[in-house]
Amino acid sequence: MQASGEADRISGFIRGIVNGARAGGVVLGLSGGIDSAVVGALCVKALGKESVLVLLMPSDHTPRRDLEDARLLSGTWGVRKEEVPISRIVEEITGSTEAEGTRMAKANVQARVRMALLYYRANSLGYLVAGTGDRSEELLGYFTKWGDGGVDFLPIAHLYKTQVRTLGEFLGLPEGVVKKPASPQLWPGQKATDEIPADYDRLDLALHYLYDLKVKPAQAAVRARVPLGVVKRVIEMHAKTEHKRNLPPSLT
Repeated sequence: MQASGEADRISGFIRGIVNGARAGGVVLGLSGGIDSAVVGALCVKALGKESVLVLLMPSDHTPRRDLEDARLLSGTWGVRKEEVPISRIVEEITGSTEAEGTRMAKANVQARVRMALLYYRANSLGYLVAGTGDRSEELLGYFTKWGDGGVDFLPIAHLYKTQVRTLGEFLGLPEGVVKKPASPQLWPGQKATDEIPADYDRLDLALHYLYDLKVKPAQAAVRARVPLGVVKRVIEMHAKTEHKRNLPPSLT
């Protein structure tokens, strides 16, 4: 990937999507992580700061550093920013039923509340919702269906996490954001590396060999220098989450 050319290509894609929809701009959730930071920077590059609105939607367990980074980024870009704490909204939803939800069920409510807030603002302004998912997350299904997966377009879904970090460095994002460990932050202390099969530097290679080059699992493991068990876990996650990447099934 050639970073400068890729930044221009994505910026052109963003402009084309927004102009094609005759929208006035974009709304995105800014978490303080690398993916949303890169998408935010590219939206500003493509549309100008006046056409970008960022929502900061912290929960009670959102790390202070993430919120500070999101504030710093939005201030540096000069975009409009709105902060909407979500914990009270989440508690209203999860407390409205007698059933005790699992940790994952409660976590997904957070992602879906954020999606609803993004669309509320986007619909109010005649804007589109810009997604922040990358290719690593898309292939593994490591996102919430109708949560962070509920967007109008995906500017960086063709880039692996390691490529997004490279692009973020080129765009001049703070080093602390570029190198920050990935986490959806849906519960205290959550880390992506506790849930995905390997660190992204190896995981992205395995994904590339499996799904871009269509290499057999054993060869993918050798080329990516990961245990075969990691590759098998990748294949399992990809298969189990196929429903997230497609429209709901229906009879024809």
